Amino acid sequence: MAGEVEVLPLSPAIGVEVRGVDLSRPLDEATFGQIRGAWEENCVALFRGQRLSAVKQIIFANRFGPLGKASGGPPAVLYVTNARDPSGASGILPDGPIDFHSDQSYLDEPSMATMLYAIDVPGHGGNTLFANGFSAYDALPNELKLRLSGRWALHAYDYQANPTRRPEQAPPGANAVAHPIFRIHPSTGRVALYVNRLMARSIVGLPPEESRRTLDFLFDHQEKPQFVHEHVWKPGDLVVWDNRSCLHGRTDFDPGETRRLRRITVMGERPF
Repeated sequence: MAGEVEVLPLSPAIGVEVRGVDLSRPLDEATFGQIRGAWEENCVALFRGQRLSAVKQIIFANRFGPLGKASGGPPAVLYVTNARDPSGASGILPDGPIDFHSDQSYLDEPSMATMLYAIDVPGHGGNTLFANGFSAYDALPNELKLRLSGRWALHAYDYQANPTRRPEQAPPGANAVAHPIFRIHPSTGRVALYVNRLMARSIVGLPPEESRRTLDFLFDHQEKPQFVHEHVWKPGDLVVWDNRSCLHGRTDFDPGETRRLRRITVMGERPF
């Protein structure tokens, strides 16, 4: 099967599109190895036209590593949706734009990967933006790389409060943890810029004003158009991204339209 797979650039900025695979069927080791290698080098992998049950998605996600936990529904599965169930409850992150972030960077061991499968999408908007952390690091001025080498940033987020835009102050009681500003990818050895606008609050050891100015510069830098790809969802799209090397965000959409995607995360390791 490995010879049948096409791996094509998704955009000049980031990602690959993988063609010639049906993810509802088992993948041999050679095929999966080819996919995983391309994904780790390029941060994002897109598979179009898939027909996946929750169980089939779980089976594929589990090839990447142990899965994160979720409450309700099948183990590891959450729905990113504004659709309401009979009780009146909706899924996570239902509406509106979302600032760039890396999933679970507020934890000691953030998720390695996130996988979204599109079930219903609005006619316009609700697109996912991906920003390449490898390229953002490579393009930093050498002076800034030296100045920030070995520095850590404090990430804070309150998942229950469910903020989608950067609050002026971190919510009281928010989970907080420090991670290296420059993160080494454990498989490729490449270095990624590992801060994000939604969750990174300060640089450890810097005066507050210098910390704020430096983070604002880094946020603006990593969100430059040359590092970003905007994915326009179609039903049947499955996208898996590497939280160790890229950021993602979301564009706004009409809350009167249904947006429903099935989400699974893969557990990760402590950044270094």
